[in-house]
Amino acid sequence: MTGADMRLGRRFDRDARLGLRLTLASVALVLVLVPFTLLLVLVETSFGPLNRLDEDVANALHAYAVQHPGWVRFLMLWTDVFGPGTWRVAIGLAAAWLVYKRAPRLAAWAVTTITVGGLLGLGLKVVVARARPHLPNPVDLAPGSSFPSGHAVNVTLGVGVLMLLILPLLSHRQKVIAWTVGAVIVLGVAYTRVALGVHWVSDVVAGVVFGAAVVAATTAAFEAWRRDIGRRPSEPHVEGVEPEAMEDISSKGSTHGRRH
Repeated sequence: MTGADMRLGRRFDRDARLGLRLTLASVALVLVLVPFTLLLVLVETSFGPLNRLDEDVANALHAYAVQHPGWVRFLMLWTDVFGPGTWRVAIGLAAAWLVYKRAPRLAAWAVTTITVGGLLGLGLKVVVARARPHLPNPVDLAPGSSFPSGHAVNVTLGVGVLMLLILPLLSHRQKVIAWTVGAVIVLGVAYTRVALGVHWVSDVVAGVVFGAAVVAATTAAFEAWRRDIGRRPSEPHVEGVEPEAMEDISSKGSTHGRRH
């Protein structure tokens, strides 16, 4: 085999790996969107079992909340601290820091993901126009429509973006801890929205799934761009969105860059 044939073979190998990775990413995205689409259809058709589940859970959690005002205050604190505004500010600050650290592509990805995801979630609220729960002696109130939960969408977007930004800086153990903390925050916010009586269970499940789908989609697009410019395949959920930016965004890398 000639040198040209070997180079051509390696090129096709890389192309095959890229095609496989993009295909798997697309399949993963579809699998994430399937439950969201199913929920949307069930909500739009007023599917009886889903409505009963929503109502039973809402009534049970509301009855507990009415009898425990201290618990309600904690839920309100959690939902406010990890509300949409917090994540918009956090991602904005992270983007500014990334630009300062000479990682503008990561900054653009982060801002695009949180902005597009939030706007799409808001648009879905308007289109679906599902009424919020109406419970006796409500412990909290919220404006607008119910499906999907804006808090659930934005906390999933925010946690997902921040996790994928910081992964290159963490050890394996730290990554496990980070993902665990992130999951607790997301699930905690989803729970508070139902326990406070401002959303149905299906609203928050749809919000989390939709937020995860947006992060997956923008991450897959970023990974495809990395492949197009000849960078090695990566595993974003382990290495972050742009592993090669570690030298720029870490303090050590920044210092090294200034010395040279």
